[in-house]
Amino acid sequence: MYTHDLKNFDPEILASIKREQKRQEEGLEMIPSENFVSPAVLEALGSILTNKYSEGYSGKRYYGGCEFIDEVETMAIERAKKLFGAEHVNVQPLSGAPANIAVYFALLNPGDTILGMDLSHGGHLTHGHPVTHMTKVFNFIRYKTDAHGLIDLYNLRAMAIEHKPKIILVGYSAYSREIEYEKIKAIADEAGAITMADIAHIAGLIAGGQMNNPVPIFDVVTTTTHKTLRGPRGGMIMCQEKWAQKIDKSVFPGFQGGPHENNIAAKAVAFKEAAQPEFKEYARQIKANAKALETEFNRLGYKLCFGGTDNHLLLIDVFGSKNVTGKQAEHALDIAGITVNKNMIPDDPRSPMDPSGIRLGTPALTTRGMKEAEMKTIAVWIDEAIANHTDDNKLAEIKKRVIELTKNFPLYPTLR
Repeated sequence: MYTHDLKNFDPEILASIKREQKRQEEGLEMIPSENFVSPAVLEALGSILTNKYSEGYSGKRYYGGCEFIDEVETMAIERAKKLFGAEHVNVQPLSGAPANIAVYFALLNPGDTILGMDLSHGGHLTHGHPVTHMTKVFNFIRYKTDAHGLIDLYNLRAMAIEHKPKIILVGYSAYSREIEYEKIKAIADEAGAITMADIAHIAGLIAGGQMNNPVPIFDVVTTTTHKTLRGPRGGMIMCQEKWAQKIDKSVFPGFQGGPHENNIAAKAVAFKEAAQPEFKEYARQIKANAKALETEFNRLGYKLCFGGTDNHLLLIDVFGSKNVTGKQAEHALDIAGITVNKNMIPDDPRSPMDPSGIRLGTPALTTRGMKEAEMKTIAVWIDEAIANHTDDNKLAEIKKRVIELTKNFPLYPTLR
């Protein structure tokens, strides 16, 4: 049997893990889709549940020895149902993209039409971008935001009537405004379409009572379990009971094999955490911190896409504001110890690998305990870094300030 541990057997991998831990501890993580899970989530994720194959569902497995696996997966399902008010939940999707794809194949035939958000206006690759394989199977029509940066519901209705989609899909990766689910549901009902929401980015804000919840309204809702929900990297599908059998069969055996039960256990832990009163305060603070950034970036003369934020993220036109590309800004901020991601803005004239914008958010910094005062300071540092994006000495000086700030908000002190 095994007698070695990571430190003694594979010090090279351990060294890389430690360097990444140091980077997380000493940096400001502002990519909106990233967060820091609790030690309890980490413990479940690294548990012996990773050893067990459990193809199928609770009580209907294709392997023996699954009685305790069934307990874990059932707890995850019941906690998610209670947290979001869902009729049916599948916790087996390995991530958000597989969850979306499983829904498409569950409810559509090849060639059917999906009306989803354009990527450059805040949508996601799996919502119909031409580079994805799904566009070879299904007919995606993409809607956009209006001149004010909001979803044009009149145009959405007109497109739905014209194209007669089988699914109307909402939910975004870079859109920063609230979504009017009831109005979109009415449009879908008129067009005879199934409603689908991808709440991957805002699931934690919904669970914390800070944003509208589409789960009781829409036919199907997909999400990741990380990001604002602060769980392990994974996916989940919630749906009305009438779609349950099709969804489950699409996930397994249609699309995936054995589920990752260690990950499902970690999801269950995260759902329990999200049901605690302190999580509501956490979700409230995420939004408050994002608003503080909005105010400061407006003061500093930046163009904010969609006119600002109602959630956890901001999409900023740095090229239009400061004549610095998103790629240049991301690189400079990396040197300064501030992690964001370059991102296209609506109808961006630049390329995806060197776009006009950057996307940043507050979930991870809020997890560390930072509040509005820190957001104002960080916005000024970001502005300094962008203004001095070719000056490595200035960027190194900003990084020293970043490291000093992070010392006041330690990350995983028990894991050092």
